[in-house]
Amino acid sequence: MNAELSLWVEIPVAILLVVSALFALIGAIGLVRMKDYFQRMHPPALASTLGAWSVALASIIYFSALKSAPVVHAWLIPILLSITVPVTTLLLARAALFRKRMAGDEVPAEVSSRRTESGS
Repeated sequence: MNAELSLWVEIPVAILLVVSALFALIGAIGLVRMKDYFQRMHPPALASTLGAWSVALASIIYFSALKSAPVVHAWLIPILLSITVPVTTLLLARAALFRKRMAGDEVPAEVSSRRTESGS
C-alpha cells in the first residue's frame, strides 16, 4: 500500500512522534540524574505514559487518514498504561521501602491504618 498522505496529516504525526521522543529523553535524563531509587521511579513512569499517549495519538491520526475512517483502538494501550504504571510504581516503592527497613536503613516511619486520637 503506497498511499500519499497530505501534509496536514504528516506534520502533526511527525510533531507527536518528536514529542514522544522528547518525553523518553526527559525520562532517561531524570533516571540518570536522580540520586535515590525513590526519586528515580517518577521520571520514567511519567515520561513513558505521556510518550505513549503521544504515539497513540499520532497512530490514530495517521491510520485514520490512511483508511479514511476513525481508527481509535490505539487508545487502549495508553489507557492500560495509565492504569498499570501507577500500580506497578506503588508496588516497587513498597518493595524498596521494605528492603530498606530490613537492611536497617533510616526510612520514614510506618503509617498506621487506624487513626489514634490524642486524648483517648
